[in-house]
Amino acid sequence: MAFLFNSFLDWKAYSVAHSMELYDVVLEYEQDHKGQSAEEIMKGILRAYQVMCDAVKTGLNEEMKSRSGMINDGAKKVFQSPITVLSPEFQKLVARALAAKEVNSCMGRIVAAPTAGASGILPGTLVTLQEIHQLPDSVMVNALLLSAGIALIIQEKASLAGAVGGCQAETGSAAAMAAGAITFALGGTVDQQFNAVGITIQCMLGLVCDPVAGLVEVPCVVRNASAAAIANASAQMALAGLDPVIPVDQCVEAMGEIGQSMETRYKETALGGLAATRTGQEIAKKVLIQDIDILPDED
Repeated sequence: MAFLFNSFLDWKAYSVAHSMELYDVVLEYEQDHKGQSAEEIMKGILRAYQVMCDAVKTGLNEEMKSRSGMINDGAKKVFQSPITVLSPEFQKLVARALAAKEVNSCMGRIVAAPTAGASGILPGTLVTLQEIHQLPDSVMVNALLLSAGIALIIQEKASLAGAVGGCQAETGSAAAMAAGAITFALGGTVDQQFNAVGITIQCMLGLVCDPVAGLVEVPCVVRNASAAAIANASAQMALAGLDPVIPVDQCVEAMGEIGQSMETRYKETALGGLAATRTGQEIAKKVLIQDIDILPDED
């Protein structure tokens, strides 16, 4: 029986007891649950990573305009902007996270990691990480395996769904997965990887899910970019030895507790937050009218 992902503490203990890397524990879990060989699973993950890379390229090279009009080539604007706030690498990170998420909002091909609403975070962070540090695909595959283990525990202790836990459960979880993956890929210890996850969750706690017009566009796309930035900042802090004080398992439990107490209007219902603003309501009415106009006649 493969290890069941109930806690980070148990994951570490199992890996030590069996002399396994954290990502190998996830690989064992996948083999047990899918009935596939390790080679088949690794090939599948590499294909998923290639889809992530393609989504980044698509978002930066093709027209990204949604039917609602809320998405309008934002990634290209950031990527091509002559003003750089921090560094060219940071500018690319933000643009790539936007790009992959815009592909999702424009009904393109993405990897839901862990959800479609958070599908720009891992592509934006990992593509940029690989470019900066010239990492081989094998490291990226192992990083994705690690991030999958992180997601399994968050799902067990809290949730990955905005309809259950708010946006903290979607972009927050994806950012935590990315932070752990970055820290691993750059040689961080197991404790540093888990600290990166915990720091990220601390930064994302309480984030509501308030999609304007019920579409996964605003504020979802820009939140993917900001979450990618938080993931990188968390990894930097963890690799420098910063102690998040609250253990990672307890951070995830706090996320779950907050999600349970969050009002329904802040859980993907488009009844609160930005969706309930005057402009948000006007956009919702406009989108609804457009949808009615394209319905076919029943004659």
